[in-house]
Amino acid sequence: MNLAHASLEEVATLVRERRASAREVALATIAEVERVNPAINALIGFDAQAVLDEADAIDRRLARDADALRLPGVQVSVKDNLWVRGRRVTQGSALFADFVAPEDALAVARAREAGAAVLGISNCSEFACKGVTTNRVHGTTRNPWDLGRTPGGSSGGAAAAVAAGLGQAALCTDGGGSTRRPAAHAGVVGFKPSAGAIAHPVGFAEPVFGNSVVGLMARRVADVAMLFDAIAGSDPRDPLCMPGLPVESARAGLGRSLRGVRVAFSPRLGLPVPVDEAVSHAMEQAARWLADAGAELVPADPPWPAGAGEDALMPLQFGGLVALYGETWRRDPSRFDPDIGAQIERGLALGAADVARALAYREDLYRALAGFFSAHPLALSPTTPCVAWPLGELGPSHIEGQAVAPRAHAVFTPAFNHVYAPACSVPVGLDPQGLPIGAQLIGWRGQDALVLRAAAALEAAAPAVFRQPVSVQAGPAGA
Repeated sequence: MNLAHASLEEVATLVRERRASAREVALATIAEVERVNPAINALIGFDAQAVLDEADAIDRRLARDADALRLPGVQVSVKDNLWVRGRRVTQGSALFADFVAPEDALAVARAREAGAAVLGISNCSEFACKGVTTNRVHGTTRNPWDLGRTPGGSSGGAAAAVAAGLGQAALCTDGGGSTRRPAAHAGVVGFKPSAGAIAHPVGFAEPVFGNSVVGLMARRVADVAMLFDAIAGSDPRDPLCMPGLPVESARAGLGRSLRGVRVAFSPRLGLPVPVDEAVSHAMEQAARWLADAGAELVPADPPWPAGAGEDALMPLQFGGLVALYGETWRRDPSRFDPDIGAQIERGLALGAADVARALAYREDLYRALAGFFSAHPLALSPTTPCVAWPLGELGPSHIEGQAVAPRAHAVFTPAFNHVYAPACSVPVGLDPQGLPIGAQLIGWRGQDALVLRAAAALEAAAPAVFRQPVSVQAGPAGA
């Protein structure tokens, strides 16, 4: 077995049972990083000796108590906006080019406590505020399925790394789809937990307070569930945590039946937006697979409040960027990605009433979707309306033959951040060019285990092409 391409569950089992050592996993993964990463630029902070040192420490811990670690020897990349103690973490910004994290983000600390090792830092867009992964500090990340295309963003480095076999999983963030959309474009599983399910009290300030959560990526739903179980939990320092809210084991529930679970099938989420034909066909097949697994599929669209769309909520991001970086932008715009500068300028043009209206809309949205999910515990939609597009463009120029704005690729994900709901992207097919398509499963806040249970059922029916990671040289295994 190629340990670098083994699943998280396989690695943890092999190392726990002493059929492989954490060091052997590290050596195999280091070799894969050195072979593949120069072509895709997924990992921008990689120290082979640090990886080996951490693996050796894990082996010593196992020698003392083999049953104490839940994720022994697992190699996990960490997005460049999550703190890793003693490591350079930049948010893809020249403003933080020399920042060294003073401590681990809580999710990183919990993963390490469970026996996982930090493989390296994965590339992201500046401040995690773009739908592609490129910045002036670390350059551009390429999609392993097609090196001329983007893996999306902002967690494109994480998605490209996991897809190419660089680590068994990735810790990233999702403030509007930044985990789910890149996962869809790279043919991996991307999970955005409920807000507060994984406490995140340590790290950088977020432009949109309350939206961004720690996201998880892996090549299998079971791997995401195992990682989630190991790092989930509240912390009194995180105001998004809900005291007393139980966190159900996601891994334990994966085998349970979906029989009788109502799933709203919403192929465009009730929005007047274009969706590529291949994506539409993949969603219809995904709906059939869920029905075959016992779910009760019903056609239903969310009851969006008047003025539905990302534009109603974007003042929160633009205003947040101004609050954090507006004065620095005024002094020296040359230190910013011009695309981020354009967002700051839009924020500077806002008034207090614009931000208040966005907050009021978010409350209306929460109430509307609470009612929807009380009638339909799950919803199925596309993760994105299109596949990955060429490098150098903020978004695709056309979807379903229609000319579209740069953010048209992002229409199906941000709303669920604003209502704190869990959502998971699962690869379900390929378009005629051989590019991955992802389906999005959404539940209401606290229903993380149910979302992952449905995701596992969908994955079980998906094409075998997704059973192995992508190799940059050889192409997707099984293709």
